[in-house]
Amino acid sequence: MSDHSEMVYSTSEGMDYPAHERQYKTFIKIGMIATGAVATVVVLMAIFLT
Repeated sequence: MSDHSEMVYSTSEGMDYPAHERQYKTFIKIGMIATGAVATVVVLMAIFLT
């Protein structure tokens, strides 16, 4: 049978947590900007296309 031991991520080599957190914050920021842009387009469409 295969060994189904629990993986331990905190001791894995090559895990750069500050880089992961930076990338996540950038992803959230881009998502917020994109959401704002879409909301702006929808509001402008509501104003000018009615």
